[in-house]
Amino acid sequence: MPKLETLAPDTPAEEINRILVRDGALIIGDLVKPQVMDAFWAEAEPYVLATQPGRDAFTGVRTTRTGALPARSATFRDLMMNPVIQAQCEALLKPNCDAWQLHLGQVIRIMPGQVEQSIHRDRWAWGTYLKGIEPQLNTIWAVTDFTEANGATQVVPGSVDWPDGRRATPDEIGYAEMSRGSVLVYTGTVFHGGGANKTEADRVGLNLTYTLGWLRQEENQYLSCPPEIARTLSPEQQAMIGYAMGSYALGYYTPPLPPGAGPEVVPPQFALTGLGEGSGLGSATDLAALRDQIRP
Repeated sequence: MPKLETLAPDTPAEEINRILVRDGALIIGDLVKPQVMDAFWAEAEPYVLATQPGRDAFTGVRTTRTGALPARSATFRDLMMNPVIQAQCEALLKPNCDAWQLHLGQVIRIMPGQVEQSIHRDRWAWGTYLKGIEPQLNTIWAVTDFTEANGATQVVPGSVDWPDGRRATPDEIGYAEMSRGSVLVYTGTVFHGGGANKTEADRVGLNLTYTLGWLRQEENQYLSCPPEIARTLSPEQQAMIGYAMGSYALGYYTPPLPPGAGPEVVPPQFALTGLGEGSGLGSATDLAALRDQIRP
């Protein structure tokens, strides 16, 4: 059985990225203290316990998935901006985008009796249309300890180069066993799946993932965290969930107001601040970058 590499939180970002690109997944042990997971769980638990299990084998008939976390949890917002993880977004995603964004935030609770999830690639959220680039960076934070017995995530290290149709054999599958406060970091291309919970207690993980700023997010953040709630976030957090331009001409809108009552063509931040004159797309820096891309 293959074993995922476990690194210390102070491992240089370059070394983390090297292993992540090679294996497709790794564990950063004890990235936050257990008390942080206590705080997160106190905020999320009421929503999790009220969530109905999945309706099919893939989502898990003994698994609950609870979202809208930027709107529901201040601790989630801090975890979303963790500098160690953001450094990996910079290394893995930034070469293919002007900005990255939150793809989804979800508490995944695997309850006793849940069987293994099918091994898959998360990048299949966009079908198999994207070729030649890595579209996302994913994390699963251990809210409880993860063990093979209680449903630790199945991972196939080194499967990033596999064709989509290849299926892993049991001897190729490892398990992301880790302590509370640790985090599994994995790409959208590595094969993986939820584990089977053969114990009498829930296994709880926080699935927090990021994607290229020009791709549609799996979880619609504008509906999960509408402007009236997004206004309470920091500007950096607002931008991370999508209330910012993805590039020079990606993400603007026009408030649907009566004639002359508001501006035309404003960035998403206008929905939060009401500031801006309109009739412009991205920043001068974004425009310069666009010109560099299209200049013969």
